[in-house]
Amino acid sequence: MAKTRLQSTLTCPACGHQATETMPTTACQFFYECSACHTLLHPKTGDCCVFCSFGTVPCPPIQQHSSCCGHTG
Repeated sequence: MAKTRLQSTLTCPACGHQATETMPTTACQFFYECSACHTLLHPKTGDCCVFCSFGTVPCPPIQQHSSCCGHTG
């Protein structure tokens, strides 16, 4: 099994600002505030967290093909 990646670059859909963040391994991150325009990001319909919706790498549970907050990947 491939090693789980914990860094993901989030891209704000409102202003295009990018920020590399460390993903939590024990919980889903439902909200993220863009540091440039202060837009509050939340998961798109069908995604479990902001990393799955706006990140370059999906969250650790999805990477491991396991359940994330009641969703399966």
